[in-house]
Order: sequence, then structure tokens, then C-alpha cells
Amino acid sequence: MNSKEENRPKKHVMIRIGICVLILVSGWVGMNGLASLKEPPAEAKTEERPIKVKTTTAQPRDYPVIISGYGEARALTVVTVAPEVSGRVVYTYPNLKAGHIIPSGEILFRVDPSDYEAGLLEARAGVTQLQATVARLKKQSAIDSKRLKTLERSTQLAKSEFERIKRLFEADRVGTRSGIDQAERAYNSALDQADQISQAVSLYPLQIREAESSLASTQARLSVAETNLSRCTITSPFNARIQSVTVETGQFVSPGQNVLTLVDDSVLEIQVSLDSRDVRHWLQFEPASDRQPTAWFGSLTAVECNIRWTEDKTGMGWTGMLNRVVTFDQQTRTLTVAVRVSAQSAMGSGYRSLPLVEGMFCTVDIPGRTMRTVYRLPRQAVNFENKAYLVNADNRLKTVAVRVERIEGEYVYVSKGLNPGDTVILTRLIDPLENALLEFVDATANGEPAS
Repeated sequence: MNSKEENRPKKHVMIRIGICVLILVSGWVGMNGLASLKEPPAEAKTEERPIKVKTTTAQPRDYPVIISGYGEARALTVVTVAPEVSGRVVYTYPNLKAGHIIPSGEILFRVDPSDYEAGLLEARAGVTQLQATVARLKKQSAIDSKRLKTLERSTQLAKSEFERIKRLFEADRVGTRSGIDQAERAYNSALDQADQISQAVSLYPLQIREAESSLASTQARLSVAETNLSRCTITSPFNARIQSVTVETGQFVSPGQNVLTLVDDSVLEIQVSLDSRDVRHWLQFEPASDRQPTAWFGSLTAVECNIRWTEDKTGMGWTGMLNRVVTFDQQTRTLTVAVRVSAQSAMGSGYRSLPLVEGMFCTVDIPGRTMRTVYRLPRQAVNFENKAYLVNADNRLKTVAVRVERIEGEYVYVSKGLNPGDTVILTRLIDPLENALLEFVDATANGEPAS
């Protein structure tokens, strides 16, 4: 009886354990069944997915280089006007205002000429007086030269008479002592007159030269007086635009006082700073000539440059001619060149065209040398390490090192590393895997610019 009661709890424990095991097995079977019904995620699939990119076919061509720079249009000739004589201004041009155009030869202003006219009259009178003096001395010299000959003959006669009387008195006692003395006095008087006239004749050349020197000095003063009088009237040296003016009628002006600034707009000049590397490789210079060797740049080839105002890059433009090298700056490693624009070109074409005027800040495109057999690609096709990505025959990515000849705007020009017909990836890629599978679309087939 007791043994049956002891076995009953053990039987209940075994039943409970069996039920738990059954429940666990059923749960495991159910979970496996549910798991078998669920598909694995896409990430778990081992199928390779291609990278979608845009491409272009590389073909070599020749491209002319355009060197671009910036500069401000300035008039080639700017003249500061200052009076050369002092005085009060008695007349000014009726419209002597900044911005007005004055034709060449027009009177800008006039200084009171009264004092200078009086000085001119005085100088002319002095010249006339000295001219008369020179003429009188020359005439007197000619007259005295003739008198000298007469007096020399009279002296000879007086001497002969004196010697004859003296000889008769001493030999034959003819005549008197007083007669001899009188003849000697006549001879001495004639000799003295001849000596005086001879001295005067010998001094005439010196007197004439002195008078001529005084005449030349007075003539120089006359020339200065005429020049000063002409300087009282200041005229425009060219068709001038008035940039600034500080003179009015009634104002007293002094020599050297800046009163006007005139600008000649017939020729404008733009000084453009260029990168010295662009200059070394692409700027066109004339062949060496037989000119004297100088440690400076040679002559630039006069090429036609395109000019646009930076405030209106899409609007009309102008043309200028490359002229010369102006300066070289070692600190910034830039070379400054000058581009000249004629007034006709600066006016543009068309009734409402905007002229190029002094003060406009412009973009200047200068034609350079031509790059031979290079590949033009969008800038994003070559990374900062000068590497490009290609599509190989298996439609997989291939990385190649290239040589960038020039970067210009949105394009790079490659001279080495590519072959004709290579398929170049245009899409910007960041650290792509080599030999990655690609799915590409030819950008040129969609109307995009070709390389």
C-alpha cells in the first residue's frame, strides 16, 4: 500500500516533464516552419549591383588657349593743365565743367595779357634801338676807314713839307726857324689826327660785337615776352574730356598751379594681370629680332582680345589689341600686359550699344597658343590626384593617371594618359572600387557637350 503511494508522485513528475518537452519541440518546429516561409533581405543576396555613371568617348583635338584676366579701362593720355604765367583769369570756356568734351584748339581760359603786352612792346623797342646802334657803328666804321686813308696821305704830305723846309734851311739858309717849327707843328697835328682815327677804326669791330651781343640778348628777351604773351591763352591740345576743373573767371593763378585735368578718350588701355605660368606656356611673343639685347620681355604678338564689362558679362563686348608687357611682380608671380582699345571699337556697334569708358572693370580674353592633340573633359572627370576613371571592355571601372595640360573654366585638357576612343566616366566618384561593375550612359547621346 505504501509503495503504491510513493510511486504516484514520481509518475506525475514524469508526465509533467514529457508535456514540457513536447511543448518545446512543438515551438521549435513551429519557429522553423515560420522561418522557412520568410525570404532573406536584399542585402543578404550575393548578386553584384552595377554603379550607374555617365560617360563620354575621348577623342583628341587641337584647342586654342584663351588666357583670361581682369583690368580697369583707363585713358592712355591724361594731361594736367597748369598756367605758365601768373595773372588774373579774364576768360574761361563757356561750358568748362567736368565731363564736357572740348574740341582741339578751343580756348580753355585766358590770363590777363596787359603786363605781358607792355613787356613785349618794351622788348621790341630795345631790339629796334640796338639794331640801329649796330647799323650806325658799321656805317661810322666805313666812314672813318675812308677818313683814315685821307689823314694818312695828309700826314705824308705834312712830313714831306717839314723835311723839305728843314733841309733848305740847314743847307742854304733859306727860310726861318719859325717856318720850320710851323711845318713841324702841322706834321704833328696831321699825325695825331691819323692816330686817333686809326684807333677809332680798330675799336669799331669790338663795339659792333658788343652791340650785336646786346642785340641778341634783347632779342632773347623779346622771344620770352612773345612766349609769355602766348602763354596767357591756354588751348585744348586734343579733343579733351574735362575730368576736373578748379579755375573760374576773376581767379588769380600762379605758374605750376594745377587747375584742369584733361583726358584723351581716343585710345583706352586696360592693364591685365596674368599668371606667370600661363604666360610662360601660352602667351604669344614675336620671334627674336636683331634689336639690341635687353633684359626684358620681347614684343607681344598683336592679337585681337575680347573685352566684357564685369557688370554685364552676357551683354555686348568690345575688341582690343594686345600691346606690350608692362610689369612683372615676383611676389604675386603675375605679369601685367596692356591691351589697347581704339575709340571706334570702344563705341561698339548699334544705336543703343553701351560704350567702353574709363573706369569700367572688365574681363579680358587673350588668345594664346594652340594645344595640340589633347582631350577636353569636364572638370569633374579628373580628380585632385590627376586620375581619371575609365570603362574597360568588361564594363568595369579602371583608374588611370593622366597629365593635365591646362584647366580652363569648367574643362580640363589632358595631354597624356588617355587613348583615342577611351570611355571616360563623367560622374563624380569618391574612392570607387577598382574593377567595380558599371552601368553607363553616353552623355553625348543625351545632347550633352562632347569632350
